[in-house]
Amino acid sequence: MAMAQQELQLPPLVEPGPELSVEEIERYSRHLIIPEVGMVGQRRLKNAKVLVIGAGGLGSPSLLYLAAAGVGTIGIIDDDVVDTSNLQRQVIHGVSDVGRLKAESAREAIAGLNPLVSVQLHPVRLDSSNALEIFSGYDLILDGTDNFATRYLVNDAAAILGKPYVWGSIYRFDGQISVFWEKYGPNYRDLYPEAPPPGSVPSCAEGGVLGMLCASVGSVMVTEAIKLITGIGQTLLGRLMIYDSLALTWREVKVRKDPDAEPITELVDYEAFCGILPAGAASAADGSAISVRELADMLASRDRGQAEFELIDVREPGEYEIVSIPGSVLVPKGRIVDGDGLAPFAGKQLVFHCKTGVRSAEALAAAKKYGFEAAVHVDGGVVAWVEQIEPAKPTY
Repeated sequence: MAMAQQELQLPPLVEPGPELSVEEIERYSRHLIIPEVGMVGQRRLKNAKVLVIGAGGLGSPSLLYLAAAGVGTIGIIDDDVVDTSNLQRQVIHGVSDVGRLKAESAREAIAGLNPLVSVQLHPVRLDSSNALEIFSGYDLILDGTDNFATRYLVNDAAAILGKPYVWGSIYRFDGQISVFWEKYGPNYRDLYPEAPPPGSVPSCAEGGVLGMLCASVGSVMVTEAIKLITGIGQTLLGRLMIYDSLALTWREVKVRKDPDAEPITELVDYEAFCGILPAGAASAADGSAISVRELADMLASRDRGQAEFELIDVREPGEYEIVSIPGSVLVPKGRIVDGDGLAPFAGKQLVFHCKTGVRSAEALAAAKKYGFEAAVHVDGGVVAWVEQIEPAKPTY
């Protein structure tokens, strides 16, 4: 990252649509009396087609405010279903939506807010086989996904098609927002040329997120979308905004295009590019995973005095307080990786588990490096344990 090029006034992304109806004039009157927006700007919004990737934490406020603003066509990509744990931050969904497709739930909420908006659903998993086709039908993309493989995919597909997109990211109390447009400035690869090592950046599901942070970051994402569509103001192209909600501060980092970067001409295998697991963890886990039912049998044998092993939970203390597997000992992954947490278990058989199996595979790789060759980890982690062994316990 370095100093950006001189700020560029971008042209309006969308041509004005048809004249506004009486109903539309009444609905959008507070926009119409803003000189920078006015009738023409609102007609551009009416004519715009915006694709939102994910109807989750950032997608929820984004979808609602795009609809309220009068964006004529809104697309939603999401193949997930609403879970109770989503309701803490994904405000477009309600209790009655639990178990429903998020895309369908979001469409219903939008219809209740603004029936003048057309909603197009794409209840699929975004990947290299469908990204270009889906993106081609929209003027602008909003990306609020929480994994690096999808972020690079969105970036590359948008660059190939010459489309701008607004990117947002949240974690615990912090948020980041920027605009990327290959035609006029940097793209996501200029900000993050390489994906971070797998497992080094926890997802919101692992690290948590303050629910209200979604509203703060999502509203800025929609503000940038409106500015791009109408051609008003200075966008975040070439700038990264970093929000610290605990200190209530915004910090700006300039971003410039890498003049030596290879042009983006095709989509690749993004899970391979980012790595689902570190190479060492993947090889260590190969053949060293047990199921939760096997673990239940092992724990029963240990209770009868017929087996000896240590079940080590490598999650964080806050996760352990929510739910745990009986007989487990909490040793966070960081202490396993640096070796300090393994000292009390010298010479013992070790079984690692986490939430879903990713962090435990990394802990397993570290343990084998430190000489615990017979160690194993639990496939599916505590989530699988609750689903299959103790369904009365909570998940998160």
